[in-house]
Amino acid sequence: MKANTEAGILEAGGPEKVGVDHDEKTPDDDAYEADLELEKRLNRKFDLHIVPWLFGIWLFSFIDRSNIGNARIAGLTEDLHMQTGTLFNVALLVFYVPYILVDVPSNWIIKRVKAGIYLPTLILCWGLVCTFMGFTKSFGGLVACRLLLGLCEGGILGGVIVYLAMFYRRHQMLVRCGLFYSAAPLSGAFGGLLASALGQIEHGGYNRWPWIFFIEGAVTVVFACACYFFMPNTPADSKFLTQEERDYVLRYMRVDAGGAAPADVNEEKFNWHDVRMALLAPQTYFCSFIWFFLLVPLYSFSLFLPSIIRGMGYQSTTAQLFTVPPNVAGFITVLVTAYYSDRTRLRGPFVLGGTVVGAVGYIMLLASNNNAVKYAGTFFIAIGVFQCSPILMGWVSNNLAPHYVRATGVGVVISLANCSAFVGTFIYLQRDEPHYTLGHSISLGALVITFILTGMHIAYLGWENKKRRNGDRDARLQEADAHRLGHRHPAFIYTL
Repeated sequence: MKANTEAGILEAGGPEKVGVDHDEKTPDDDAYEADLELEKRLNRKFDLHIVPWLFGIWLFSFIDRSNIGNARIAGLTEDLHMQTGTLFNVALLVFYVPYILVDVPSNWIIKRVKAGIYLPTLILCWGLVCTFMGFTKSFGGLVACRLLLGLCEGGILGGVIVYLAMFYRRHQMLVRCGLFYSAAPLSGAFGGLLASALGQIEHGGYNRWPWIFFIEGAVTVVFACACYFFMPNTPADSKFLTQEERDYVLRYMRVDAGGAAPADVNEEKFNWHDVRMALLAPQTYFCSFIWFFLLVPLYSFSLFLPSIIRGMGYQSTTAQLFTVPPNVAGFITVLVTAYYSDRTRLRGPFVLGGTVVGAVGYIMLLASNNNAVKYAGTFFIAIGVFQCSPILMGWVSNNLAPHYVRATGVGVVISLANCSAFVGTFIYLQRDEPHYTLGHSISLGALVITFILTGMHIAYLGWENKKRRNGDRDARLQEADAHRLGHRHPAFIYTL
């Protein structure tokens, strides 16, 4: 059957024309002939003109949200009288309230406002907030700054995923997600090095920790200004492409979506049908809950690694520096797994493997009293946990189409997943120092649940793909709005 032929080609991702019967071609179908050399040239251009800016966005995003952990061991909690109770955890938590709420509407806005303007504006705003956080003199002021920081950073992750999907094929997405997300563990390494130096500055009545916010926030502002000049909005208005290249990328993006989207993302208009489709897709909720449980250890590890290492008996500057090697290991692993995930066109198995490796790390922290073993455990956690997040980003984006379905679904997934912050920011309490048994145990349990849910999601997607190959979903082509089937189209094969 036609749907089965299309499905096989789409899954293979080969250069053949898809969605076309030899006896009934449309003019637009004839216009698309795969040119592998041209596609390689296009990807090189996109990699040069887009990925470095996204890497910088995520690097500064993670530095500016996580540097409060570095500021903590540089004297922030003592200066703001937050040594007792859960005040520090509250300051961490409030960031995620606006961060969660703005994600879906932000993804709707990004195409209307233009990504090349909208994303740099968000960066500029949070950079200014981070800079002024150094002037904070009270717990209330710190909470207000963290709320504003969450508001400005809330649209970034979903916006970046939606933005990438405008330029790259579904099975070219993950390596790019890995390239930009590798900035997260690198930010931990870079942030630790910076904090060890900035935390020594005492000038103008501002001693140690304020300079972490002053300098890191100011650098973010400079980076945001550069983004305004160099980030394109969509392929159709990318000045670094020739007209032939623009026409070609618009055609191959439509073919890659199996007819699930207009050729030009600028032609697609917002409608509530796409919102409903995203909200009714089982893969939206599978990925939401998988990511929810994954982010419990990821966020707590990013925020509390300096405290965990200090709990091993190391002093402030040494503890800052000791955060660097595990994060560098995580950085390298993200790049390697993202590359092989795209090569194999698999997502779920890499998440399964990452959760097992991360779980080993937490077992080492819980079971041993030897500092060398505990520190080695932090490497296992970084290697296992960091690489799962970009794979989940690619997985969500791969299996939702067209643009506004993807934008809504990605926003919902990120919003629901980030509710894990209400857990992750409260499992490492000051009273549990130095062993943090509660935090390590909850993180370990969260990874076990992540493993189980990932296996269930792979099984569901495999079952649905089998239905499509057998022609059991072809009846959808008779629906009145068959042209709006998106990822429900019988020729659209899910990525496992």
